[in-house]
Amino acid sequence: MLRYIITLALTSVSTAAMAAPPKVVTDIPPVFGLVSMVMGDLGQPDLLVEPGSDGHDFQLRPSQAATLAEADLLVWVGPEMTPWLDRAASGLAENATQLRLLEQAGTFQLGYAEAEAGGHDHNDHDGHDHSGTDPHAWLDPDNAVVWVNAIAQALAAKDPENSATYLANAQTAATTIATVDAALASQLAALKDRPFLVYHDAYHYFARHYGLALAGSIALGDATTPGAGHLSELRETGIAKSVVCIFPEANHDAALIGPIVEGTSIKIGKPLDPEGASLAISPTVWQDILENLSASLQDCLS
Repeated sequence: MLRYIITLALTSVSTAAMAAPPKVVTDIPPVFGLVSMVMGDLGQPDLLVEPGSDGHDFQLRPSQAATLAEADLLVWVGPEMTPWLDRAASGLAENATQLRLLEQAGTFQLGYAEAEAGGHDHNDHDGHDHSGTDPHAWLDPDNAVVWVNAIAQALAAKDPENSATYLANAQTAATTIATVDAALASQLAALKDRPFLVYHDAYHYFARHYGLALAGSIALGDATTPGAGHLSELRETGIAKSVVCIFPEANHDAALIGPIVEGTSIKIGKPLDPEGASLAISPTVWQDILENLSASLQDCLS
């Protein structure tokens, strides 16, 4: 009898130790990277928006919908970034949890109306009202620190036995983020007086954090095509502000850049990729996104 009790106890401990971590689903690559840093060796999240896809406009395949339905925890920026996921998330299991990162206490939020973007308003020339909260908040490293801590708390609530590991991994992740931030600040310091234009209105968090002179963007909305009037206005802005470079963007047609730079001294830089759409998906993808942005800016603006 005693042997049976001891065996049962050891079996229970073994089962608890081998318990699978929560099944976590993420929306876009930078969130995948942050969650991966917190999960560490305990597991890896699933990613819905795969490389080459547009996070703003995406349609789940049946297999991805099934993955989402099986999730214990959904970690996503929020409907401001992936509006299609708001409805899809209604199919989560009853005991599943959502973590909307943009809503987490301590997250610095930048409204489109507040963003300095070369003096243009955010009602584009095709009638699209580009207002509300700018969702590209992962491009501010301070927000990334807030988010890894929120992710650790959410994972600990789902998996209390591994809570210490999640919290420790979040501290390590915060240190990594701070190291990346310091390196980028040093690299970008000399570019603060070098105005530039971008394709997509997605870089205000990055530009604000590092004090960069973002002068405007071609596309004011995530799903809009700019009119001829706006392109003409942006060309005038580029000339008036002595813009050094204009940057295409991964997953977007660069054809509209030609009319803006023709007859000017504005250089065309390497494509930027704020969502990691062209990058390999790994636990370092958040760092890779910011480091690649910095490298592309330096390459053209230096």
